[in-house]
Amino acid sequence: MRRRPYGATFVNDVDVVGLLQGKEGLAVTVGVDVGKVHLFAVCRWANGQFERPWKVSNPDEIGDLVVLLDRLRTGRKLVVAMESSGTYGDALRQALGDSGLGVERVSGKAAHDYAEIFDGVASQHDGKDAAVVAELVALGKSTPWPYEATGDWDQELSYWVDWMVAQRQVLATWQGRLEGLLARHWPEATRLLKLSSVTLLKVVAHYGSPQALAADRQAGERLGLWGGKFLKKEKIARFLAEARSSRGVRSGDWERRRLQDFARQALQARQQGQCGQRHLRQLANGHEVLEAQGKVVGVPTACLLWVYTGDPRQYYAAAAYRKALGLNLIERSSGKFKGTLHISKRGSSRSRQWLYLATLRLLQKAGVRSWYEAKKAGNADAAKRVLVALMRKLSMALYQVGVHQQEFNTRRLFQKIMRRLKSSEPEKAKNEISFEARSSNPPGRR
Repeated sequence: MRRRPYGATFVNDVDVVGLLQGKEGLAVTVGVDVGKVHLFAVCRWANGQFERPWKVSNPDEIGDLVVLLDRLRTGRKLVVAMESSGTYGDALRQALGDSGLGVERVSGKAAHDYAEIFDGVASQHDGKDAAVVAELVALGKSTPWPYEATGDWDQELSYWVDWMVAQRQVLATWQGRLEGLLARHWPEATRLLKLSSVTLLKVVAHYGSPQALAADRQAGERLGLWGGKFLKKEKIARFLAEARSSRGVRSGDWERRRLQDFARQALQARQQGQCGQRHLRQLANGHEVLEAQGKVVGVPTACLLWVYTGDPRQYYAAAAYRKALGLNLIERSSGKFKGTLHISKRGSSRSRQWLYLATLRLLQKAGVRSWYEAKKAGNADAAKRVLVALMRKLSMALYQVGVHQQEFNTRRLFQKIMRRLKSSEPEKAKNEISFEARSSNPPGRR
């Protein structure tokens, strides 16, 4: 047994002549473990023999690694494989593609699970990970992963999706800060207008305190202008009356400025997010998949799913698309222990987040909001399970709508629920909902 089998050699110190001696025509697979600073490559020959890892500086020595691999493939079959994690390996993928070397992809989960099987030890480190990748490729547990330059349309779509998501995060940050400040200095404001209201943000950005609003004689006209037809005169009068009698902590000049600046930042983030959505709608115009899915969950959500999960037409079935979203069910049971089913949460968490919000919007449109609210009031866990089940159904529907251009029918998602609610009189349906809420909350649980 060799000492220090994972002891790395710098890529420029590899003895190519000694490496190839006695291995004429023998196929080889090269596994690469990708890191931000260094890459580790391990050769596995077709006879099962492994070489020590090569340490490659990323990205400075990528060219040296490609030259070495090009010499290695002379007169033999060579396959290079990497894990599908992060973006640190994209420069290597591009360099390998430019030199005509094929690249295979190995699942990170597969490499993690195979680590103990490989050498009987559960430990993981760079050299071993590269050897595991090379072994899995030799066993046929990989898929082709050629580097393909992204087109202009895809680049622009990805740009505006990231811009929209980033602005949403910024907006949530400033709104969270404003909520605490308004609770201290202007608690009445959020009782009449939602924190997400553009009108409230404009009021706070302009005045900064209830005292400044109460002192302005033209405040009512400004509120009417900002609120438009959505803000009634009765609410304006009540808002002004609450400002005059506010019981919040009186704010100083700097506290007032902080409220104003935070509100301006929230408004700016909201406007920039809407700008991203407008560009996404323009890009989706004429695209059959995005337009079809956009009718179900909205064009911005459809674009986000395209960027983070991929083109649904690349998946062979609706179940595969659902699995890529991390919504497939998994279970861990053994002997008498029977685990519960839960989703795998693989893939992009951002896709699941936006699909979750789309499901909430769909609940309101489908006419089953009362049923869901009863579930939520009786047992929050039951409500979550209902939402996850609807997300799973919605992901399958989006595949059929986008790939096969089928017409979306809400009834097929809520078929059992709507049949239960419409099959009896309103009073009977109400009693049924109440019974379900009670049954989902067992005795002794409050």
